Amino acid sequence: MSPDEYCQQKTVQSGSSFYYSFLFLPPERRRAITALYAFCREVDDTVDECTDQSIARIKLAWWRTEVQAMYKGNPTHPTMQALQPHLAVYNLEEKHLQAIIDGMEMDLDQTRYLDYPAMQRYCWHVASVVGILSASIFGVTDPKTLEYAEKLGLAFQLTNIIRDVGEDARKGRIYLPVNELQQFEVTAADLLNARHSERFENLMRFQVARAQKVYDEAFALLPKQDRRAQRPGLMMAAIYRTVLEEIERDGYQVLKQRTSLTPLRKLWLAWKTYVRG
Repeated sequence: MSPDEYCQQKTVQSGSSFYYSFLFLPPERRRAITALYAFCREVDDTVDECTDQSIARIKLAWWRTEVQAMYKGNPTHPTMQALQPHLAVYNLEEKHLQAIIDGMEMDLDQTRYLDYPAMQRYCWHVASVVGILSASIFGVTDPKTLEYAEKLGLAFQLTNIIRDVGEDARKGRIYLPVNELQQFEVTAADLLNARHSERFENLMRFQVARAQKVYDEAFALLPKQDRRAQRPGLMMAAIYRTVLEEIERDGYQVLKQRTSLTPLRKLWLAWKTYVRG
C-alpha cells in the first residue's frame, strides 16, 4: 500500500464529513488535503484510543519528532511520507502541524475550560490551525483568506463541541465553559449523567447561536477572489450548519445521541455548494 493509499483509507474509514468536500478537488490538492487529514486523525486517535495517558504522551512526542523528520526530508510514517511532497508547494509550516499536536496534548492535561477565551485557545490548536493549513492547500491569493479559514475552523469546532456534548462527557471531558454552565444553572453532573432539562436547552440554544454567528463572521472575511478556490471549506460549512439545524430541530437532544447526516445528504449539500460556487 502506498502512502497516498494509506491516507485515503484512513480518511474513508473515519466516516468524516470532510471526505465529501475533498471529492471535488483536483487530484494533487486532494492528495495533499487527504494526507493532512490523515495526520490529524492519527494524532487525535493517539489520545482518544489510548487509555494510558503516559503512553499517549510518548506517542505524541514521537509524532513531534516525525513532523521534524518530515521537514528534514526523511519521514517514516506513511501520512508524513504522503504529506512531505506538498509542504513547499502549499507553504505548510511546521509550527502549525506542531500546534495541532499541542492541542491533542491539551486533552491529556485539561478536561474543563473556565470561560470562552480559554475554550477558544483549545479550538485554535485543534481546528483553527487545521483551517489555515487546509485553506493553503485549497488556494490563497489574499492573506485575509487565512483569517477566514482560522475563524471557520473555530466554527467547525464549536459545532463539534455542541454535537458531542454527551459523548465527550462520557469520556470525562466538558468543553463548554464553566462560567456559561453556571450562567444557565447547568451543572457538570447534569452533563455527566445526561440530565436533559429546560436549563440545558437554554444553554445549548446559546451555544448554537454563537456558532452560527462565528460562521457568518468567517464568511464575511472571505475575499471574493478566493471564494471559488475555498469551496471545499464552504461545502463543509453547509454540512456542519445543517447539523446545527438538525440539533435545534431535535430539541438539543445531544446528551444521549449524536446528530449526524446520511452520506447521501452530505454529498448533496457538498455538490449544491460546489455548483453555486
